[in-house]
Amino acid sequence: EINAAEYGQAPPGFDFLVTGHESFGQVEAVGSEVTHVKPGDYVVATVRRPGHSIYDLIGTSDMTTDSVYYERGINLLHGYLAEYYVDDAEFIVKIPQGLKEVGVLLEPMTVVQKGITQAYEIQRRLRVWKPKRAAVMGAGTIGLLATLVLTLRGLEVITFGKTPKPYLNSDLIEALGATYVTSDELPVAESPKRYEGGFDLIFEATGYSPIVFDSMQALAKNGVLVLSSVTGGDRRVEVPADKINLGFVLGNKVMVGTVNANREYFEAGVRDMSQAELEYPGWLSRLLTHPVRGLENYRELLDKLTNAKDAIKVYCQVAE
Repeated sequence: EINAAEYGQAPPGFDFLVTGHESFGQVEAVGSEVTHVKPGDYVVATVRRPGHSIYDLIGTSDMTTDSVYYERGINLLHGYLAEYYVDDAEFIVKIPQGLKEVGVLLEPMTVVQKGITQAYEIQRRLRVWKPKRAAVMGAGTIGLLATLVLTLRGLEVITFGKTPKPYLNSDLIEALGATYVTSDELPVAESPKRYEGGFDLIFEATGYSPIVFDSMQALAKNGVLVLSSVTGGDRRVEVPADKINLGFVLGNKVMVGTVNANREYFEAGVRDMSQAELEYPGWLSRLLTHPVRGLENYRELLDKLTNAKDAIKVYCQVAE
């Protein structure tokens, strides 16, 4: 949608938008008051910039109530698909040397970090909540990273996809000790028959809105369902509304949406990626399936983003 100019706007005074909201780079120069990064450091820049709501003013612009929002490479601010960019040090997150080959995965990792952190924060309502089993809907980049993070949290994870195994994504899931199933062999709404009681936490990342209503039926009592897909269509489905509503009311269940991330989740992502490299060496790098060398090959980049089969992460290596 962004590449086709169907979503987002160019900055004021421009008739184009420099895309690229997932970044990784190396510091060339810093201002005299900057102390937490220096030239030569590897860094990732956050995406959203503050607006005017109370949430923007306290560093949580990802929770803004403003109608207009500012996101680099998405809406009203140029992105990072360039040889150089300039930004305020407040929005620059340092990346350890050991993560330099996979640092470009940090931004999608923050989607997962925020969603799961918010789930645990919400569940403080229960005083005691010790989730044991989680489901991830979708086996794309976000679904794979959600499977990783939930596994690192010590949960039994079942990840649902559409493609029959074996293929790279299912191999990656099983390499973590998680379980991969297709929604054809085990319909999500019927999964509590196999996994008794359902799932304590469900992270939805399919981009397919009907799966939300199936997931609602697979949620355990006192469970939380996190929605991360942005669906801009007008798809309609028929659902067992009374059954779903009754289950949520009597089961004290929660459903929450999550979008974007602030610095807190970028820093948490660095920690989990570092742990992943220790526990599952090389796993993250296997997600980087389709590199494109150089900005001059932008047509190849856009083609791979749109048409590459079996792609997990397409990325542009702007410079060595």
